[in-house]
Amino acid sequence: MAEDELRDIIQRCQILEEEDFKGEDFNLFQVAGQKCFEEGYVADVLEVVQNEKNKVIVKSMGWNLVGPLIRCLVKYKQDEVEREHCLKILDKLMELCSPKELVLGFLEQIEQASGEYRSQTILILLKPLQEVLLKLHNKKAYSVGLSLSTILNQISLLPVPYTKQQLQEDKHGLCQCCNALTPFVNPFVEEVVKHMETSSGEDYKELKEELLKYCLKSLKYPLLMAELDQLPEDPPQYSLRQFAADILGILLDIRELLPKVFSWDRRKYECWDEDILEMEKEQSAESLACLSYMVFVQDCFGMDCLPVVFNPSYILQCNMVHVEVLLKRTEESILSKGLALLENCLLRLEDNSLLLEYLEFKGFITTPQDLVKVMTLCPFEHLRKKSLKILQLYIEKFEEEGKFTLFRCLLKTSNHSGVEGFIIQNIKNQIDLSLQSTTGSKFFTGLQLASLLDIILSLPEGAETDLLQNSDRIMASLNLLRYLVIKDNENDNQTCVWTELCKIERNFLKPLHTGLNMSRAHYEAEIKNKKDNKRESHVSKKICSLTVAGEKMPHMTTEMELQVLHSALYTFDLIESVLARVEELIETKTNAAAEETTRIK
Repeated sequence: MAEDELRDIIQRCQILEEEDFKGEDFNLFQVAGQKCFEEGYVADVLEVVQNEKNKVIVKSMGWNLVGPLIRCLVKYKQDEVEREHCLKILDKLMELCSPKELVLGFLEQIEQASGEYRSQTILILLKPLQEVLLKLHNKKAYSVGLSLSTILNQISLLPVPYTKQQLQEDKHGLCQCCNALTPFVNPFVEEVVKHMETSSGEDYKELKEELLKYCLKSLKYPLLMAELDQLPEDPPQYSLRQFAADILGILLDIRELLPKVFSWDRRKYECWDEDILEMEKEQSAESLACLSYMVFVQDCFGMDCLPVVFNPSYILQCNMVHVEVLLKRTEESILSKGLALLENCLLRLEDNSLLLEYLEFKGFITTPQDLVKVMTLCPFEHLRKKSLKILQLYIEKFEEEGKFTLFRCLLKTSNHSGVEGFIIQNIKNQIDLSLQSTTGSKFFTGLQLASLLDIILSLPEGAETDLLQNSDRIMASLNLLRYLVIKDNENDNQTCVWTELCKIERNFLKPLHTGLNMSRAHYEAEIKNKKDNKRESHVSKKICSLTVAGEKMPHMTTEMELQVLHSALYTFDLIESVLARVEELIETKTNAAAEETTRIK
């Protein structure tokens, strides 16, 4: 019987001095104890550890019981009597055994826990682990750091609940673990704060660094992935907002909040603090990006921790590197944080307040390109729409030279007809403002505008350009040209459209005519072939497939294909009607100008 084996080894060791214990004794004690736990003789183990005669044995060998004891606690979580026995055994072990050995034993159990037992083991051991760490007194920094790292590594394997229902269910226990971590670290934070006030002790500096690592790691996971907006009528235990606020509170207490929020200003973000250099830059960058989101978008969760002395343009400059990091990710929760952070910074600025020089700073030219990627590639519709709105807001914050440079860059890099059409519409709006202004514009009239029109009023591949694929850009270009012809008289020629007219006809209008004729002929022939094939087969053949956002769509029937082909012809008709109107306006204005010249002569 297991209890007999345990008593035998106890009796054998009672007559020995502690230094006479052998490796075999430790093994037999551990095996016998484990069998007792597994077979339900928990009360017998409790009797052994509480017996004063066994004090030396338990002190020396008791930490070997940690593993089977914790497994027993998980097993008997519904049995109050057995659970109470297990907790009393644990208390006795903590009273007698070496704190260092117990720390290693506890961390081994946390590290080995898997599946549904992962969060349960963490929750069981946090309080005992805290107590034994506090017994280490002035040499605890390494052990505290190891403990926090082990716990967070296990928490990183738990999926982050995102929806309100997932948060309330907390199926995997992540929210419970995070909420339990704050009281676990509080004594160590208080110790660091106390030493900071007295400027005494070296160990506190190491402990402070371990707490900083803990905060940064928590910011990366789970907080970067978490929904941190306030959910209505949600109690704190169902939200990760409280954990996020706790992390901010720790950083504030150890005086690391503002240095980390504005770490960009340490030599153009290239020179990282030594404590950050100890970790991977990528992880630190994501942690700091999440921190900035919490500080600026969530307004520090109501804590008064950010001075109001910073210039809005400086805040944007500091956060562009963080926005860039967030927009590079594809997860909905992270992308939404990046967009919210950028929007928050932009809304602090006056329109037309950013100078061209800002485009030379890190992130200012790549961020609008990232916004374009979100607009065109993101599978989440609400984020695509928000990205478009923020790109417009971003454009409006630059003065005209900055806008001009930004437009040129986006036209060359977006590679998306819809985005190019959006940019061309913005250019049209800027030209309109310039023509209405009494002071004029250096960049949206005259020769500078002419260089921009060279890009806009041309076909990427001449007459062979895919007109259907580029229809948004072509329609926006035609509408811009129509506007210029109507608004700008040939005698004034403020936009240089009339001096550039020959080039526009050669590079844009004539190739567009040719391309329309070729495209129309091609699609009409396709329609005829489809109809002929349909008559021959008398059935609807599924011969075409379509892939959208990586997912294969259902096969297209012949009727569906014909609808697509007719839709293409309708698009060509639309382009052709606007093209005809533009040419009509050009001819009318050119004739009127010629008649005026003749009459003057």
